[in-house]
Parts: sequence; structure tokens; C-alpha cells
Amino acid sequence: MARPNVTVLIDTYNHERFIEEALVSVLEQDLPVSDREILVVDDGSTDRTPEIVRKFEPRVRLLRKSNGGQASAFNAGIPEARGEIVAFLDGDDWWARNKLTRVAEAMADDSSVGIIGHGIIMVHRDGREQTEILREGFRFQANTVEGAHLFRLRKSLLGTSRMTIRAGLLRRIGPIPETLTIQADEYVFTLAAVLAEARILPELLTYYRLHDSNAFQMSTYSPARIRVKQRALAALANELAVQLDRHDVGIETRHAITDVIQAEADQLRLGLEGGTPIETLRTEWAIYDVHNKHASSIVRAFKRLTLLSTLVLPPRFYYRVRSHLAGNRFYHALRSRFGPNLSRPHVANESPLTEGTPRSALGGKSQRT
Repeated sequence: MARPNVTVLIDTYNHERFIEEALVSVLEQDLPVSDREILVVDDGSTDRTPEIVRKFEPRVRLLRKSNGGQASAFNAGIPEARGEIVAFLDGDDWWARNKLTRVAEAMADDSSVGIIGHGIIMVHRDGREQTEILREGFRFQANTVEGAHLFRLRKSLLGTSRMTIRAGLLRRIGPIPETLTIQADEYVFTLAAVLAEARILPELLTYYRLHDSNAFQMSTYSPARIRVKQRALAALANELAVQLDRHDVGIETRHAITDVIQAEADQLRLGLEGGTPIETLRTEWAIYDVHNKHASSIVRAFKRLTLLSTLVLPPRFYYRVRSHLAGNRFYHALRSRFGPNLSRPHVANESPLTEGTPRSALGGKSQRT
């Protein structure tokens, strides 16, 4: 099968510090220029982002719009894509040089595959790099309970700067609800993985940048930004439930996909607004159980022991304490020495995760509104 043409769709908002590196990483791909187009959707930037992008014309096509968030940027760009497959990139990330060749070849290898993901290198603000790459379970479809379980543990490898999707599948998914100012990528890749087979390549092909303007991965406590994230997750859970029902996905499978998203939204709500201790306990166990269903009895017993604190601490205080511990090196040293190993058996080459580290998709990254 011939290698398909690729549209690179870059969504950006106020990325003047980063957009040139993103564009250069695309222009330097080893895929022939004749096999690709580059479309940048500027979501109403107020800095020099459009000016920087224009330096690369006509090799790059710029589409400007008023600020509306990630879903609106995708909705503006996807209909403009001319390629048979669409590779997404956030304007603050960049790619390895062989990214497009690898995903195009993988799509050409098997027409049943509708979405491709791969490993990532997370680049922290201090320059440290943390890698995440899959070592097993490379192919799945999230249209069964078993497939949904595999998807939940692998969706961090399908976010914006990792996902490549067939254009026909994107048309089948249709317009993205524009309430998803962030997390629109998770809406897209979830439905793509339900409607077609997903494949994860065991290679590190995206550099995912963590910085002060990330809306999903935050370095400092910001109630306003947490509220945006909480509302986006709650809307995502609701919108996906509606669409999964429309596509006749079974109720158990729907719950397997959406319940953990709702639990993550509830977790943020409890930290902001408070609630009852039993709500905290149920929410924390629901999230833990998704990612550690096959953990040893010792590890699960240790988790139950640590969760006893949720029954005696008000939710807001519990999450404030946990947030403080997440940044405490002494706590991490004790946790690493005396606590059970929290590494994920299906993921290789990762830096150690601390308890409370988000394991959900690294998506909706750009602060847009």
C-alpha cells in the first residue's frame, strides 16, 4: 500500500517562545515535502506568534481565528486538511525527525488502523527529561470492556502531539463540542479508538514541553485554572457519554471509558469546593483502581491504608496536604524507600512516578482563554 499524504495540523495560542522550534521540527522531517502539507491554526494569539509563522510561508499555511479554545481550533483546521491522514502538534511541542515517516508507514501497513500514537519525552522546565514508551499491548480498540481497559492505560500516548488519525475517521467523528476549550484532543482520540483500531508505536517521537502556561499540567496552584480544567473534564465525560451511546457502545464499555474522567473532575471539584470524606474516598479509589487493577495485594493494601486519611480530613484540606507532599523531596525519598513500587508494567523507560502524579492523558495543554 502506498504511503498516504499527511496534513500536519498545528494548533497554537501565544506560543511566540516555542512556535519556531515546532515548525522547524516539522520542516526538517525526513518525509518528502511532496507528501505533506503544514497548516497552522492560530487561535487568536495576541503576541508575535502569527508574525513568526508567516516567516515560513508559503511552506506553511496560516489560518487565523478569534480565540475560542482547542476544540474550535481543531474545528477550524480539520476541514482545511487535504491529506489522507492528519498528524496533530501543539505549538509548544516538537517532533523527532523521523516522526512523520514512521506514522505514515504504520498507516500504510494496515488499513484497519485508524489512529496512531507513540512514546513521548516530557521536557520539564529545568531541562530534565522523562520518557514514556509502551512495552506491550500495542494494538487495541476501545469498543469493548477489555479494549476500554487497555485504552485507559495507554491514552497518554495518544494526546495532541502524538495522535495521527485518518481524515475519513475525523469526518466520521464530526465537529468537536466547543465547550472543550481544553481536552478536545481526548474527545477526538477516544472516539477514534472506539470507532477504529488504535496502534501505539514503541518509539519516542514527540518532545512534550512542560511550561508555566500549561493548562492541564500545572506547576503552581491556580484555583482559576484548576476550575477551567475541572469544567473541561466534566464536559468531556458528558460529551463522550452522549457520543458513545450514539455509536451503540455498550453501557459497561461507556462506563469503563467515562467514569474515570468524571472521577478526575470530581477530584478537582472536591479540592476546590469541598464535599464529604466518603466522596473523597470513592473518588480516589476509583482513579487508583483504573491504573492499578492488577497490582499485587500488598500494593493495594498499602493504598487502602493511605486512603484512611480521606475519612478524617476534610476534602479541601486533604488535597492541600497531598499537593504539599507532592513537592516535598524528603517525602519522596521515604516513599521511594519504604513504599511499594508504583511503576506501570506496560510502560518502559519512565522516570519514577510519585503518588498523586496524574496518569491521565497529557492533553489540553495550551492555556487558550
